[in-house]
Amino acid sequence: MAIQTVGIIGAGTMGNGIAQACAVAGVKVVMVDIAQAAVDKGIAAVAGSLDRLIKKEKLTAAQKDAALALIKGSTDYAELKSAQLVIEAATENEALKFKILKQVDELLAPEVIIASNTSSISITQLAAATSRSERFIGMHFFNPVPMMALVEIIRGYLTSDETHDAVKALAVRLGKSPITVKNAPGFVVNRILVPMINEAFFVLSEGLATAEDIDAGMKLGCNQPIGPLALADMIGLDVCLAVMEVYLAQFGDSKYRPCPLLKEMVAAGQLGRKTKRGVYAY
Repeated sequence: MAIQTVGIIGAGTMGNGIAQACAVAGVKVVMVDIAQAAVDKGIAAVAGSLDRLIKKEKLTAAQKDAALALIKGSTDYAELKSAQLVIEAATENEALKFKILKQVDELLAPEVIIASNTSSISITQLAAATSRSERFIGMHFFNPVPMMALVEIIRGYLTSDETHDAVKALAVRLGKSPITVKNAPGFVVNRILVPMINEAFFVLSEGLATAEDIDAGMKLGCNQPIGPLALADMIGLDVCLAVMEVYLAQFGDSKYRPCPLLKEMVAAGQLGRKTKRGVYAY
């Protein structure tokens, strides 16, 4: 089944970013959120992002207008019936996602594929909330979606080859470079990245080097564009801690023990860029 229209549930940062990526590639979008204000804000965010691309001469005004014309915002879930693929991009809350998925599953035709943009919740578990486990998959986009090339495509236990192939083809059409991942806590990228960030906090807490030198070492010695501590500030120290706690609980392996310094900083409310203070001051 060719994917002509993509439905997106959630007009926040990830939802409107996915909407932009689809629309710029010529794919019709129906973006749904619970409040009209949220929908309007999401569409405005896309327009602003496209304006920045025009200033950088990566897009023309005509291309911006064409992309925006392909995005339909709504508060009515029934509008999603026109889509061949619906991507759930709601807040990373398991109970909320289950509620949304059950609701849209009852609404959509049986052949429609449902994907979740979750970064941590089991795809197999989310699929079980629907009647279409074979046509359920994970599409983990990375922020900012329009700029980041990677999409993790996560197969649940029952995800069919046809579903995987259709979603992978769409990701390529959007100009992304997808990788296929089995369902497991953290999938691939975060499974490697967040423990590395945690280890950087251990190195910092042990006084082996300053934060600046730790980050410089990883940038210059490992060719990373940003150091792990600066990246943690960007992600949010509370998010990093939450992910490590999930890994510790689900794997039961002490190597995922969160660094005490990380826990202390979160307890103190120093969460990174969003609070103007984390490892660094902003």
